[in-house]
Amino acid sequence: MSSTAGTRTGRRHRVRDEALAEILRTGRRLLVEEGPGAVTLRAIAREMGMTAPGLYRYYAGHRDLIQALASSLYDELATTLAAARDRHPDSGPGGQLREACRELRRWALAHPREFGLLFAKPDADADTTPGTAAHDSGWRFGGVLLGLMVRLWREGTIVPPTGLDPAWAAQLEEVREHLDGEPVPLEVIYVFVACWARLYGTVAVEVFGHLDFALTDPEPLFERTLDEILAALGATDA
Repeated sequence: MSSTAGTRTGRRHRVRDEALAEILRTGRRLLVEEGPGAVTLRAIAREMGMTAPGLYRYYAGHRDLIQALASSLYDELATTLAAARDRHPDSGPGGQLREACRELRRWALAHPREFGLLFAKPDADADTTPGTAAHDSGWRFGGVLLGLMVRLWREGTIVPPTGLDPAWAAQLEEVREHLDGEPVPLEVIYVFVACWARLYGTVAVEVFGHLDFALTDPEPLFERTLDEILAALGATDA
C-alpha cells in the first residue's frame, strides 16, 4: 500500500471513530435528559443533523446502538473503580475494595440514568448475555471488584458456607470461568455473589429513591452495609 493510500485509510478510520464517539455522546445525552426510550437512531440522527439511514453505516439497528452505549458505560465505570482502587495501593485488598465500592455509589448517584440502563435494564437491548457486545465490558467492570475479592480469598480469611445446594454449582461455574484459572471453591464464589447482591441492592434502592420514605441521608446505611460485606469477606485490613 502506498503512503498516500495509507494516509487516506487512516483518515477514514479517524473520521469513523469520531462519528462513533459523537453518536455515543449524543445517545448518552438523550438518555440523561429524556430517558432510555429517547435513545433511538432516528433521534440521534436528528440531533446530529443526519438522516436516520446514514446512521446505519455505523450501527445495524437499535440493539447494536444500545449495546455500544452500555459497553462504553461499563468501561467508564470499570476505569473509575480501578482508579479508586489504585489511589490506595497500601490499603490492602480490603481497604481498596472499600474505596472501590464507595466509588460505585458515588458514580451511581452522579449518573442515575446511566446506572439504570446498566443495572435496572429498562431497555432489553442492554442485556449482557454471552455473545453480546456489552458482555465483556460488564465483566471488565465486575472484574475490578471480583479481583479484590479473590485477593482476600488468597489471604485465607473468607469462611465459606457449608452444605451449599448443588443446584448452585452450574450457575456459579460461569463466574469461576472469569477468574483466570484461579481455583476458587464454588462455596467462596457464592460468598462473592452474595456480597455483590447486598452491595448492588443498597446502592440501587438509594439511586432509585426507594429509601426516601425513611432516610434523608442513606450514607450511614451504606457504610454499615459495607462494613458487613467486608466482614463477610474477612477483610481485616479494611
